[in-house]
Amino acid sequence: MNDVVISVTELTKCFGDFTAVDHISFDVKRGEIFGFLGANGAGKTTAMRMLCGLSFPTSGSGSVAGFDIMTEGEKIKCHIGYMSQKFSLYNDLTVWENIRFFAGIYGLSKSETKERAQRILEQLHFTSERNTLVGALPLGWKQKLSFAVATIHNPGIVFLDEPTGGVDPITRRQFWEMIYEAAHAGTTIFVTTHYMDEAEYCSRVSIMVDGKVCALDTPSQLKRAFAATSMDEVFRQLARGAKRGE
Repeated sequence: MNDVVISVTELTKCFGDFTAVDHISFDVKRGEIFGFLGANGAGKTTAMRMLCGLSFPTSGSGSVAGFDIMTEGEKIKCHIGYMSQKFSLYNDLTVWENIRFFAGIYGLSKSETKERAQRILEQLHFTSERNTLVGALPLGWKQKLSFAVATIHNPGIVFLDEPTGGVDPITRRQFWEMIYEAAHAGTTIFVTTHYMDEAEYCSRVSIMVDGKVCALDTPSQLKRAFAATSMDEVFRQLARGAKRGE
């Protein structure tokens, strides 16, 4: 059985004369926590949008969950979970209503929705918040709920775009516990983050600079290769040569 669930070769995205993503290639295996890092403007969000079936590549090839990113974007969307860096749930709906709404979008039956919604409430210790408007929840609670909703349909791959931005350190740690639990169960996690300490939690890390993948390996191997004591040092060494920003 092929354990590679994301594969891209020479993937490129141009906007006129500007090359946002410049011939990147990599594979991601089932159950990996794959960190996709880069400074603002490096091209990581553009690359993620192509992988999620939200944008067409200019050239190159790739597959996600066995589907071609050039021709099967709609099928990709059905087999992945996605959590954006901006909170994506509805503040004017209750916790329960949000869960039910997104379960419907993912095509779950009424019985599946009821079972998985109850599981989410219990896992997050949100049972008493079932009828609370999401807008009234603390940011950290919203982020954990958003992750749970993104995985309600049991996708094989989850894309997380800076999921812990703005939350406190304790909530960040709790969020990563959820990520580890999902990965341990076989879910592939593809995550972008600005927190270099979070890069240490990843199975492997890719670092983009000016649209290109300039480094890709385990955190320990990257630190060894760059004679660094932390991923922050590795990132700073690579980003120092960046020519473009936000």
